Amino acid sequence: MSKLVRTFQDLVGDANVLTKEMDTAYYRSGFRYGFGGATAVIFPSTLVELWKVLQAAVDADCAIIMQATKTGLTGGSSPSGFDYDREVVIVNTGRLRGLRLLRNGTQALAFPGTTLFELGQELKKIDRVPHSVLGSTTIGATVIGGVANNAGGALCKRGSSYTEFALYARVNEEGTLELIDHLGIRNLGETPEEILTRLENGDFTDADLIDDGRAASDTDYVNRIRDLDASVPNRYNADPKRLYEVSGSAGKVACFAVRVDTFAVPKKKQVFILGTNDPDHFVTMRRHILGTFEHLPEMGEYMNRATFTAAEKYAKDVALAIKYLGTDRLPRAYALKAKAEYLLNKIPLLPKYLPDIFLYYASKLFPQHLPKRLRQYRDDYEHLLILVTADEAIEEARRYLEDDWGRTEGVEFFECSEREQEAALLHRFSAAGAGIRYQNLHQRTTQEVLALDIALLSNDPEWVEELPEELTRDMVLNLSYGHYMCHVFHNIYVYRKEADLERIKTLMLERLEARGAKFPAEHNVGHLYEAEPVVKDFHRKLDPTNTFNPGIGKTSKRRR
Repeated sequence: MSKLVRTFQDLVGDANVLTKEMDTAYYRSGFRYGFGGATAVIFPSTLVELWKVLQAAVDADCAIIMQATKTGLTGGSSPSGFDYDREVVIVNTGRLRGLRLLRNGTQALAFPGTTLFELGQELKKIDRVPHSVLGSTTIGATVIGGVANNAGGALCKRGSSYTEFALYARVNEEGTLELIDHLGIRNLGETPEEILTRLENGDFTDADLIDDGRAASDTDYVNRIRDLDASVPNRYNADPKRLYEVSGSAGKVACFAVRVDTFAVPKKKQVFILGTNDPDHFVTMRRHILGTFEHLPEMGEYMNRATFTAAEKYAKDVALAIKYLGTDRLPRAYALKAKAEYLLNKIPLLPKYLPDIFLYYASKLFPQHLPKRLRQYRDDYEHLLILVTADEAIEEARRYLEDDWGRTEGVEFFECSEREQEAALLHRFSAAGAGIRYQNLHQRTTQEVLALDIALLSNDPEWVEELPEELTRDMVLNLSYGHYMCHVFHNIYVYRKEADLERIKTLMLERLEARGAKFPAEHNVGHLYEAEPVVKDFHRKLDPTNTFNPGIGKTSKRRR
């Protein structure tokens, strides 16, 4: 046992330090992308323990990767490869799940392991909702993880996760770990240990909260989304106006707590399903809603027919698990699945990802989980939209759909029942894993999934891609879904084994860049995208020694 591992065990207990390859495999892999090596995975149980673990790692000149529930899709919360120039340690904050509502619940204080689901459940008691609704909310995405990654989510009115109130640790130019207290709470103490202890114990009141003009959410988004002819997309990771300390930090600092806004829950909600075979009909609808509606919808979630069908077939178990197991159990279930995969993948002749294959076939034993009308629309229409409205926006949308858009030849819509509403939204959010599952089942003939997270210009007419033959000749699956009102799309491609995937990806990104698109839109750079210069500069200033999460954005993994 190394001296470093012994130090971590002394700080957090033997059971909370994992070193065996089998035990650490899940934590060393990304949810969809990435895998690498690490000396240890450490699970602190208090904020002070987290501070001491970080101090020990910095003193030992380690590369530090901060991790919570590991729901990111670009590999940013796991190691990437085995070519770091020093020992790598993963600090998992999943046990640090403190949560406190402030000022009658109009704001919330969240610790590193606090999930959006937990925040939502707490706010439900007082008829309020969190700052964001993400697809990964259902599988344990954390509040701080969303803020650090500019996670956008589906909401039309509130934009990306964002705050300027945070308590975080960074390593400065001299290589010293320092605690930056910009949380906006008076009288927490002077030393890191005092501040963290008093914060965790809740030794403060609303009277100690500071208001100095800083924002606790993306307050300008509702205006940006209405700008239909803007020269940049509505939201994207490299937007310099949304890079502020922890916000957009992508793990280049260690965050202990944030203050975020919460919002009044709608009194009523109504979901409409829209279908068409002509994408221009959705363009007309979108421009009318954003340009003329007094009350914007809550969400506008797009799926093409291929995505609907793939999710129905290949992500059925995900939808069933979320519905019947609940989100509290899913992170543990995913960890057990990853451990089983790690062991089974070592057995010669067995296909990889055997648990995934088993879950796919097991899901076939369950009855059809999607209501008839949803499936009928999939059969009739290439393009589907889930339009979620609330309160005053319900009648405004209903009038427009009935009296105007719905009278157009070649379009159709219906209002969802409660069951249809739940099924439609669950189906949309489970679709994110359909491409991966398809590839796992066809791994002998296909390459790893190519997944692109794209923010298009608001007036981009080619939101439904028309790819040239050189990009489609070896393609076997083409999925597209996203947040239509925001013009943020997630395109998933699966290619045959013989395809030159790197060249294809380069050509696709070049085509998008020529149209003014930005990427990534909301999943952050991770190890999948090259960071734009403004992001590299922001991260370099946060972490001048390259201690935290080295290598993200395709930057150097080396010290400094």
